[in-house]
Amino acid sequence: MPRELSQDQWIRSAVLQFEAPLTLYAARILGDLDRARDVVQETFLRLCRQNHSEVSPHLLEWLYSVCRNRALDLLRRQRTRRTSLLAPTVACRIAPPAKLIEDRDLAARIIGMLDTLPDNQRAVITLKFQNGLSYKQISRQTGLSVSNVGFLIHTALKTLRRALEVPQ
Repeated sequence: MPRELSQDQWIRSAVLQFEAPLTLYAARILGDLDRARDVVQETFLRLCRQNHSEVSPHLLEWLYSVCRNRALDLLRRQRTRRTSLLAPTVACRIAPPAKLIEDRDLAARIIGMLDTLPDNQRAVITLKFQNGLSYKQISRQTGLSVSNVGFLIHTALKTLRRALEVPQ
């Protein structure tokens, strides 16, 4: 039977596991990596004030929810326009250079097109494909029903396919 982690060990484990994905998530919302790091730092500071036993069963959703809300608060306060942050594309070692350039261009187009989606569609798409959350986890994080999450993802993908002229 595994022994229970101390509060300090629990926080350290959470930081090691979730700092990088939360930073990417916040950077996507804010369009600024430095501000994203600040938001993630504040998210973990808030975690330090939480009761381990209350948050632990839904830690992932709690972290994403706090991070998202903090980033949106920051955007509202500063009233700045969000800019796209192009994440580097991961390439296969055997792909020819022309394919890498084509893939990078397509990724840049898709990221640019995400900015044209309504906020709720952009949020669920980011949580699903950038952060790998399930519909149920997205539902808990956003407060939307699972079926609404599915509908928003379907609608967003349909819009992106149409804009990219990709056959269904």
